[in-house]
Amino acid sequence: MVESYLWLFAMSYLPEYSNGRMFAGKLATIIVLLDDTYDAYGTVEELQLFTEAFQRWDIRLTESLPQSMKVIFEAILELCEEIEELTTESGNSNFVVPHFKQAICNLVKGYLVEAKWCDEGYIPTYDEYKINGMLTSCCPIFATTFVGLADFATKDVLDWILSNPDILRAASVIARVLDDMASHRFEQERVHVASAVECCMKQYSISEGEAYNLIHKDVEDCWKVINEECLKSNDIPKIALDCIANYARMAELSYEDHKDKFTNGELLIDYVSSLLVYPFCLDQTVI
Repeated sequence: MVESYLWLFAMSYLPEYSNGRMFAGKLATIIVLLDDTYDAYGTVEELQLFTEAFQRWDIRLTESLPQSMKVIFEAILELCEEIEELTTESGNSNFVVPHFKQAICNLVKGYLVEAKWCDEGYIPTYDEYKINGMLTSCCPIFATTFVGLADFATKDVLDWILSNPDILRAASVIARVLDDMASHRFEQERVHVASAVECCMKQYSISEGEAYNLIHKDVEDCWKVINEECLKSNDIPKIALDCIANYARMAELSYEDHKDKFTNGELLIDYVSSLLVYPFCLDQTVI
């Protein structure tokens, strides 16, 4: 939970966005279980029905599924009820809740695609992988949740996020491919969908090292897109742009040097301690 919360803390530390941080932090913890369900525990047949339950938002479709899937589905339903309660007073629930549901549906559809690729032993092209990876990066669902609970939330801003704008695509690619480079060797030790690295190696017939170089260049290009979008998107609230850019920054921190600091939480201890545990003194000297 601490590692999950840190991602949302990175998206914005401002006190007025505490609701978004706390809610999305809980959501992130549930998504870890959701990801593992599609990644390692469910059969394709079970996952197809699980995904359909989300598409219809109908818990009755989970009756024949394993108990673990029912628990996760119920937890997400409870989170949806919570987000409705949080947005009813402001009058935003009529558009925030549908966008939240759609973001969840898009996420699980992305997970299902990867589960099918794994089951079939299919290695997509790097370009094909990135398109689906934009969903499984989780950037869209967290941006939707964070913005939906903010005081500037409007249907237009959430529609903008749902349209998958350039800045969101770029941040999503950064998060997806950096995660893959940090974790793919461990994950490929078992049956697992091909990562960005394997897809890149196959598409361009190159070595692992060459794939790393190409992906890092891709990340640099994505940062150029983010910078450009932050400068020119004057009709979008700056905090909405900032939270997406900050998601990409947190990905850089979490997966720098090809180390998965999210999975191996001990690598984040110093950051957590300095930010959340140990107080620091502000210089009171008046000049």
